[in-house]
Amino acid sequence: MARFLGVRFAQMAFVFWLFLTLLFFMIELSPGDPTLHLVLDPNVPVEARDLLIRRLGLDRPLHERYLIYLRNFFTGDMGVSFSQYPREVTDILWERLPRTLMLFFIATVLAYWFGFAVGKVLAWKRGGGFEYAMTIVGVALFTVFIPWFALIMIWVFSFTFNLFPLRGFLTPRVFRGQPFGANEVFLWMIGSGLVLLLVLTALYVLTRRMNDFRIARVVNAAGSLLAIAAFFGYWWIHPMRTLAANIAHHTMLPVLTLTLIAFGGVMLLTRSSMLETLREDYILTARAKGLPEAVVRNRHAARTALLPVVTSMVLALATVIGGGIVTETIFSWPGIGLALLDGIVKGDTPLALGALAFIGVLALIGHLLVDILYGYLDPRIRH
Repeated sequence: MARFLGVRFAQMAFVFWLFLTLLFFMIELSPGDPTLHLVLDPNVPVEARDLLIRRLGLDRPLHERYLIYLRNFFTGDMGVSFSQYPREVTDILWERLPRTLMLFFIATVLAYWFGFAVGKVLAWKRGGGFEYAMTIVGVALFTVFIPWFALIMIWVFSFTFNLFPLRGFLTPRVFRGQPFGANEVFLWMIGSGLVLLLVLTALYVLTRRMNDFRIARVVNAAGSLLAIAAFFGYWWIHPMRTLAANIAHHTMLPVLTLTLIAFGGVMLLTRSSMLETLREDYILTARAKGLPEAVVRNRHAARTALLPVVTSMVLALATVIGGGIVTETIFSWPGIGLALLDGIVKGDTPLALGALAFIGVLALIGHLLVDILYGYLDPRIRH
């Protein structure tokens, strides 16, 4: 495994360098002058604009800017944003990255959890009215036009029923005069959520080792409910609870929209994979041994059917930033996707390159996780 990881890291380093090189020259050679977005006042003298060009290093040759960019990037310096001068690009990205990751991570986990649960049931009990209805729903959600669907969700739940805010990350008047900043509250929310996720994952792994499937399911359900109750109890007495509730309220509609969009594809993929798995000989052998139906479905068939679903999930998590441009724009969610769009539209080369580089890093990490998870889930391809 160590040798395999070493080779994979070397491949990742080469691919990432190639990715950065292509990105740099594609954006640098695109038409437009970023200084036009910085100096919009026609009364500004030409000397001031020339001074700005020299300060930003735009008067240097292309190859020199490329070498400086590579050196700065691998030393942790992504430069200064043209559109938000003099803010550092790293500052902007680290501020927005947790917002995007939390939004899409929650939506992806919920969509894949529900999609996998429903998909394996559809494959196990195929041919009924429930399967036909859910297949139609899945196809509709899988093929829906995302901007249209997001606007419909806003119109129904925010405008018509007034259940969720129309847009934004928070309500400014709620945070006005508070001793806690928005980023501080948000990081506390992420930290507590990760603790809850680790507890639920550990509980699931421990109960999977139990021989009695029914007792394991009861223990898992009881432990999960206790952990969730402790999580909400912690926030009920926390001094940031009002601010955290405001951010969570703004998060619900984007999460619901993204979950529904991803749910259809996951359900259909799981159903298809499960139907192929049920034809395998070892499933017939498990049934011939007299094992309970739930054990055959969940511990034998579902584990193999999980392989393409895991691949899809990890790669989806790796590319959420790029796919979040449309969603974050519609919901006015200040994440990486919106920063990337601003950087491209305004000719902010450092910001656009920095955001795209984050996407590349996540994509490469996602591919590595797929290889490792495949070795864990399928003993036939372990390294």
